[in-house]
Amino acid sequence: MEQRFNFYEAAPDAYKALSGVEAYLNQCGLEKKLLHLIKLRASQINGCAFCLDMHSKDLRASGEEEQRLYTLDAWHECPWYTDRERAALAWTESLTLVSEDHVPDAVYEEVRKQFNEKEISNLSAAIAMINVWNRLCIAARVPPGTYKIGTKDHAR
Repeated sequence: MEQRFNFYEAAPDAYKALSGVEAYLNQCGLEKKLLHLIKLRASQINGCAFCLDMHSKDLRASGEEEQRLYTLDAWHECPWYTDRERAALAWTESLTLVSEDHVPDAVYEEVRKQFNEKEISNLSAAIAMINVWNRLCIAARVPPGTYKIGTKDHAR
């Protein structure tokens, strides 16, 4: 697959603005592993190979267990996700698939049990951002396998 365009080079100011949101989210207080977990789940739903590669690598580097990575798309059935993670994953799915269910009250009630209002706001922003990155990477056809752990560049 050949990359169609390079968002970073073509629109560096937009890339910088999006990266600024990511910088905020990385210090907002939400657990790093949780952020990568929800980014991996949204990327599964959206089918973004570049982001799947990135967030699986970042999760492995943070010590995430292989079993949890391999079964993420079946998290509903697996006992090894915490209640907090389950609420975040349900919120992720609902926001990512917003046109299908418009974020039902039951999903909100579950996330509200595990996260305060600021955390829900930050979690929602993180979900929105991974959906932005997924769409940009899919549109540009950013090739998977090029991401290096520890780099800040999402879609060069």
